Amino acid sequence: MDRRGRGGKPASSPAPQPPLTPPQPRKERRPSMFEKEAYAQILRDRLRESFHDVQYVEPPFDESIADLGKEWKSVLAKLKFANSYRMEPLKKFQAHSVETKVQQILKESLKDVKYDDKVFSHLSLELADRILSAVKEFGYHRYKFIIKVLFIQKTGQAINVASRWIWDVAWDSWVGAKHETETYVALALVFALYCE
Repeated sequence: MDRRGRGGKPASSPAPQPPLTPPQPRKERRPSMFEKEAYAQILRDRLRESFHDVQYVEPPFDESIADLGKEWKSVLAKLKFANSYRMEPLKKFQAHSVETKVQQILKESLKDVKYDDKVFSHLSLELADRILSAVKEFGYHRYKFIIKVLFIQKTGQAINVASRWIWDVAWDSWVGAKHETETYVALALVFALYCE
């Protein structure tokens, strides 16, 4: 007897199937940066190899300048560093320790000095250099320092000192130190600006 399917047509034998191959292992999917857990891992993987302190010395002059000796070229060569992509300092500026050091420098330098406008024009530059070298000894990397030293004669007047900067509240800071005598007031201002 003829077997027929529903439509009245004879049932055909099933088509030969290809031999089954074992399933291939799927490649592991790369994590997406939009997944919370994966984003931190992606950053760690990318930054692992990119943290370098590369140094090289760039020659300051070309060979056409033959007048300068070789010792001058080595002295004037600038040391350059590769970008670290660091957005915060290794050591934050500590205002209280810098303030005590600046106060000590003012006290030592001006303990027996009387007011003289001719002397103070040179003395302010010397004090600014001393304060700058003392602040640099603290070892605050990637900070730029601006030092202001003001001498104000006491003649019964009032004075306002104002400074204006583009300021990063998180890392920039400033320090003020004052030394006062009967005839004058010495004011030293140290501005520490973090530069990436």
